[in-house]
Amino acid sequence: MKIIKCTSGLLFMSLLLMGCDSFGLYFDGSKTSINEEPVIIHVPTGVTLDQLGDLLVEEEVIDNKDSFVAVGEYKKLTAKRLAAGKYILTKKTDYKTLLNGFTINSLGNGNAEVEVDVTFNNCKDIAQLSGKVARHIETDSLSLYEYILSDSILEVYGFTQERIGALFLPNTYKMYWDTDAAEFVARMAKEFKVFWTDERQEKLTNVGLKSQSDAVTLASIVYKEQDKHKEEWPDIARLYLNRIRLGWPLQSDPTFRFCWGDRLDGVERLTYEHRAIDCPYNTYLYAGLPPGPICIPPASVVDAVLNPSSNDYLFMCAKPNGDGLHNFAKTLELHNQNARAYQQWLNSIGK
Repeated sequence: MKIIKCTSGLLFMSLLLMGCDSFGLYFDGSKTSINEEPVIIHVPTGVTLDQLGDLLVEEEVIDNKDSFVAVGEYKKLTAKRLAAGKYILTKKTDYKTLLNGFTINSLGNGNAEVEVDVTFNNCKDIAQLSGKVARHIETDSLSLYEYILSDSILEVYGFTQERIGALFLPNTYKMYWDTDAAEFVARMAKEFKVFWTDERQEKLTNVGLKSQSDAVTLASIVYKEQDKHKEEWPDIARLYLNRIRLGWPLQSDPTFRFCWGDRLDGVERLTYEHRAIDCPYNTYLYAGLPPGPICIPPASVVDAVLNPSSNDYLFMCAKPNGDGLHNFAKTLELHNQNARAYQQWLNSIGK
């Protein structure tokens, strides 16, 4: 049997027989990107094939937009078939492979789309959270902020504006870059349900709190009292639970600091004038928990509230050495001694 090998000349003749358009498309599809290193691009929602070509030229991935678009048109890649998202484009990739990567699949993502890390930690409120999240996904911070605080969302998830922060558990989450506000909040609601297991619900009841929002609110106070030494969290949590049980006001300095906004940042010597601010979050003036969290605390602090230590503490004061730890006391007399020692230390260092 005689074997006939297909030479480049025969392939050339075959393409000619197929017609000039197919001949051109064959070579267009075989063109490769010009990037010598991997390139990260973000494809916006609703992008057209022409706009995608412009983006790739701008990012110095391709140098022949017409060929790229021609191959895409042949593949019938309308805007509806192109997937928004983050992509990492390897060097010297042929146009056909590039376009296949941007093509939407049955899951609604691009075939080559990659996930992003969405991280939000140390957020004071929903405004800060929205700003941090918007750095990682396509949604802008203002749209996300307004969506979270909208009446419809508050109603659906059963939170007030003051308490909606309890829905969000700081962490790093894998998402797609084109996640919108609705998808982000729905994901956070799912994570909230996963966190609040039956075991945690039982512990919530056992420590004497009424709702998940109460636990997060108390955790936010614990965290603002101590954000450096987590070993103190269970002690501080029990201290405030003791006060709640006795019907005492919490008298937590971070709560009235919250009322002042940023005006007390860096101020260590707090005065009676600072404590006198009339604000529903000021636990020196108003008994019980404040209307909502004073920050969005890590989930580990919420767990410390649900698993407090066993103690009879009712007072706490920073230790007079600047290490960030606290002296705890069961009596006002001992607490006053601790407070005087701390004030004398501030005097000694000129603060």
